[in-house]
Amino acid sequence: MKTGKYLVLLMVMAVFFAGGCKNGNFAGKYAIVMKAEGNSYNEQVVKGFEKVITDHGGSCIIAYPDTPTVEDQIIQVESLISQKVDAIAIAANDVNGLQSILTKAMAEGIRVSTLDSNTNADSRQTFVNQADTSDIGAVLAQSVYDISGGAGQWAILSTTSLAANQNEWIDAMKETMAQPEFRELRLVDIAYGEDDYELSREKTFELLEKYPDLKVICAPTVKGVLAAAEVVEESGKGGQIRVTGLGMPSEMADHIGADKACPYMYLWNPEEVGALSAYVSLALVSGEITGAAGERFSAGDMGSYTIQQCSDGGTEVIVGSPLKIDAGNIDKWREAF
Repeated sequence: MKTGKYLVLLMVMAVFFAGGCKNGNFAGKYAIVMKAEGNSYNEQVVKGFEKVITDHGGSCIIAYPDTPTVEDQIIQVESLISQKVDAIAIAANDVNGLQSILTKAMAEGIRVSTLDSNTNADSRQTFVNQADTSDIGAVLAQSVYDISGGAGQWAILSTTSLAANQNEWIDAMKETMAQPEFRELRLVDIAYGEDDYELSREKTFELLEKYPDLKVICAPTVKGVLAAAEVVEESGKGGQIRVTGLGMPSEMADHIGADKACPYMYLWNPEEVGALSAYVSLALVSGEITGAAGERFSAGDMGSYTIQQCSDGGTEVIVGSPLKIDAGNIDKWREAF
């Protein structure tokens, strides 16, 4: 009987020290590293992440690089390793450039996941994907088709040339547009606003000047779609050129509608992306999951999720489907994010 009591005690202690969990609280330090500061989308993601971590008794560390570059993210991760955090969730500025520092973090026992923008499979344990990549590409491609009338010139306004999520969405759009029904659409340019509002405005002006017959600008970036919509309206070309992409309802409300620069756009709830990322970090640290395909974990009020294979050979967890935002629901969503 005494041996049995000691065995139970040892099992309880093992759960506590392995998972950092006591009475429903997850002790430990959980970090989130975003692409750059000063972006409303990133701020909403962080808000969702921080709430889940603090609600579970953990300590949340928020890290923003000075510039949207892999070099500045490496500096942030180095600092987090020295602080001996338990988990790092990172929205990568480069697919491959973080591999050395993130594998170092994992070698130190830190649980590493990505969110919003992915790394290669060797640099993470799993990826929190806001929506299925092919679905995002498909809805954006269809938006360009519908808004242009199915023919004419169109351009893309992206963030940086190394942003994994942007490049994957663009590739998915191209794949969709390889289908016969899109044959009369011509992609004339891909401009990069470097996740900077003013530079995105400059790039939009350049597109308007360079391509006088342009019909649609698709910006799969919240700063880019806002900048493009405002420039198109300011230029007086709102009736000729239209904008679509991924945007924040709170920022785009005045530009959404059939007679506005942006007839409709897409997004997902960024707070949910951050919240699910936090649940993944908690589950990795507690040992509930390792990041392997087929594992299931609880995400509180969001329900249960299953980790699945990702196209890059790693794994991912998908938050949900893209949300279409138009004149009919913009007032509902503008108050949410």
